[in-house]
Amino acid sequence: MHMKIDIRSLGANDQYKVMSSVVVPRPIALVSSRSPAGIDNVAPYSLFNMFGEDPPVVILGLQDHHDRRIKDTTLNIVETGEYAINLVDEGIANAMNICATEFPEEINEADMAGLTLAPCDLVKASRVVEAPVTLECKRIALVQVAPQRKIAIGEVMMMHVRDGLMDPDTLRIDIDAYRPVGRLFASLYTRTRDRFEMKRLSYDEWLKENRALNRE
Repeated sequence: MHMKIDIRSLGANDQYKVMSSVVVPRPIALVSSRSPAGIDNVAPYSLFNMFGEDPPVVILGLQDHHDRRIKDTTLNIVETGEYAINLVDEGIANAMNICATEFPEEINEADMAGLTLAPCDLVKASRVVEAPVTLECKRIALVQVAPQRKIAIGEVMMMHVRDGLMDPDTLRIDIDAYRPVGRLFASLYTRTRDRFEMKRLSYDEWLKENRALNRE
């Protein structure tokens, strides 16, 4: 038996509660952006993922404040079209959480979290030096999906990867050295140390495996 939920009948808060608790774990984008006046902003978003390659595309779910004020990250992406996505590992997880605090506008979140900002190569936003990976992004499109919700579609222009994380020959990441953190729901997060492997089978391999099982 399955519990059925007509999610259309729920209010916005309950829709978010249900969706965010089942679509897990989600990677965390610590987004750094810069206003046209040169003011840096750093804020975390877990409605984020890779969307494709050629071009390399990432998507970012943006939502306004509860009082309907537009968040600085959204404003900066709208006005400049440029931003950086800093991936979150165990080492900066607490700093990421501090950046989620709604500080007054005159307070810099990165300073409060003890994070260092440095220039990007191809976009005008800053990057977080302590992040294991940074993706420099330029806006492809900004889709308005609800009065207070937008989806930013961005092309990754440049990557910064901490030394020792990626094999330069195979371009494979060392997952044990990376230690990314995922978002669950509410105040719950997850590490990625407990892993298992399942290799994708070709049809011929699947047939061979199943014939062997049937013989047993």
